[in-house]
Order: sequence, then structure tokens, then C-alpha cells
Amino acid sequence: MTEIPPVPLAELTTLRTGGAPRRLIVADSAEELVSTLRTLWAEAEPWLVVGGGSNLFVGDESFDGTVVLVRTAGVERLPGSRPGTVRLRVQAGHDWDELVAATVAEGLAGIEAMSGIPGTVGAAPVQNIGAYGQEIVQTLVEVELLDEGTAEVSTVPAHQLGLGFRTSVLKQHYGSVAQRSGVILSVTLELEEVGDGERPVAGEQLRTALGLEAGASVTLAWIRDHVLATRRRKGMVLDDDDADTWGAGSFFQNAIVSEAFARTLPAECPRWSLAPEVDTVLVIPLAAFDGVVPPPSSAAAEVKVSSAWLIEHAGIGKGFRLPRSRAGISTKHTLALTNRGGATAAELAELARFVQQRVQAEFGLILQPEPVLLGVEL
Repeated sequence: MTEIPPVPLAELTTLRTGGAPRRLIVADSAEELVSTLRTLWAEAEPWLVVGGGSNLFVGDESFDGTVVLVRTAGVERLPGSRPGTVRLRVQAGHDWDELVAATVAEGLAGIEAMSGIPGTVGAAPVQNIGAYGQEIVQTLVEVELLDEGTAEVSTVPAHQLGLGFRTSVLKQHYGSVAQRSGVILSVTLELEEVGDGERPVAGEQLRTALGLEAGASVTLAWIRDHVLATRRRKGMVLDDDDADTWGAGSFFQNAIVSEAFARTLPAECPRWSLAPEVDTVLVIPLAAFDGVVPPPSSAAAEVKVSSAWLIEHAGIGKGFRLPRSRAGISTKHTLALTNRGGATAAELAELARFVQQRVQAEFGLILQPEPVLLGVEL
């Protein structure tokens, strides 16, 4: 554990906003991270854990507390639960994209479509990060968690984390607190050992994004290269020389709505059903058949719709700015709010509110912010 002179959170977050905290501590090991947090909690000290700072929108005022920078790193290889799989236990401060690159190089499948997502591994389950139809919930086995309530370290299975679309029980959504307060120390994933050969690409959303036909076969390296190229075209790969990347990626979540509401939107609005795939073949043992075939489930499915499309068709195009503001919509992607250089949190919040109001007026839907907001109101 090293305490260093405080610097503005604008230097530690990709949206480049935020004042300096009262104290700034760097934790280079899990042991240091646990010790530091236990001390802060015992002293009832306001605290904030920062990894890559890519999912934080921090207000302009100074943070009256301690910021802990998580700089732990390392990957431990473990046996998988079945033949052809391997488990990786990864320290929370490990760079996410470095992990993806290493898994692709080793021929391990499961997270390749999430190439280029900024941030650290420990933040991935909190947000249930995902891209092009692939989410961490699909490969996550468990996390090692330091619980604030007990100050104890425990292993929490993935199914206890309430993982949903860009959410978990650990995420502090705008306007609410996390259902469970704690800090992830390590993450365990289970990946498939597929090697460096070509294989069919599962998932319509990924195939569509990469321009692939159904049944097309490519390598993991090909997927990573093309995902990175796609994200760069949208300004979604961090670059100090490109102001379109000075943001938090997608600022608003793609909206999850009912099928009934989705039908009120223009037919051209991109959408993806979230209904689980079910086996259409029903097998009833003869000994149990009473002459009645149960009807199929009629539960309404939810639908994910493109918030970028909604924003653009509410009259807010790429590169849009409010008068005299240093915040703007990315020139490459309407879902990204960006700091064009020296913008305050207040300027970014003003733009975010304007976007919400325009989309609500046009389509009757309030977009929800994806980053965690600290000291900021929308």
C-alpha cells in the first residue's frame, strides 16, 4: 500500500472529470487492497475504488474521502469443469483487454468479442460487460469478494451476483445504491480450449456486426482483429489523440422494453429479442401422458432496442454540441458522450439531460446512464 499525493479524478477517469480526493492510495496486491479497505471501513471513511476509471462519471467538486487505485495483476490457470475447458483466476486490477488478447493468443474462446472494452477485470462482473451478444455472465464462474458489511473475504458463485443486462447486485445504478456493497478481488472465468483454427461463429448479433453469413467459420484472432477495427471506427477504443474516445464508451444503456412497447417504435429501429431459445420438441413419457398436451408458455419477452438509433432519430446527430459547451456527442457514434477537451462534469450532465429529454419527447422512453455517477445529477 502506497499513499501518493492526490491528483484530480479527471486524470484517473476516461470522461476526464472530477476534482481531487482528500487521500489517494495505490494497492498493488490483493493483501494491500483488503487491508486498506478494512481500515477505511473501520474508520467510517468515505471511499471510492478506481480501476481503469472507464465507467465513472465524477462531479466537479473534490471528493472528501479516500480513493483506492486497484493495481493488482496476474492470471492463474486452473482445470476446467469438463474436458476441453480451462479456468482462469484473474486479479481485479488486471487490464481487461490484455486478458482478452492473452486468451485469444492461447486459443481460449469465450471473451474474444469483448476485445477493446476499457477497464479492469474486477469491474467486469459489476457491470456484466458485454459486446456483440457476448457477456461475461456466459463465462463467469465466481468472484472473490471483500464484503463491506462483514469485512470478510468470500468466494461468491456467479449465480449469486444477480447478473443481468449491464447490471449486478454490486452495481450502484443512478438513483439507487448497490444491493450488496463490496469489492471484487479476483474473477474466475471458464473458457473453451479451441486452438487457433477456424470455427463457426455463434450468435447472430456478432455475425451481423462482423458481416458474416450464418455458418461462417473464422479464427479467434480474426474475431478480435475485426471487433477492434469496428470499435475503433466508432471511437470505442481509448486513444489519447482522439477526443471521440474521451468518454465512458456507451453513455446510455441500450433500452430494455416490453414487446408491446417495442411495437410502438418505428419498424426501422434495431431490436433484439431477449427471449430464451426453447426446444420446440416436447417429449412426454408414455407412462405419464394423460391425454393433455400443456400449452406453450405465453410469457411476454423483453426486447433490447438500439439507444443510438433512438438518439439519432430524435434529432441529435454525431458531433452534436450545445452552444458554448465543451461536451459533445462523438463524431463517430451517437451513443457516446465525450469530453472534447476541458469540459466540466456540469457540461456533460447538461448534454446528457438534453439527450434524455429529446428521446423521451420523440419516443416516450427515458434512457438510463450506463456509468456510475458520483457527485453528479441528471
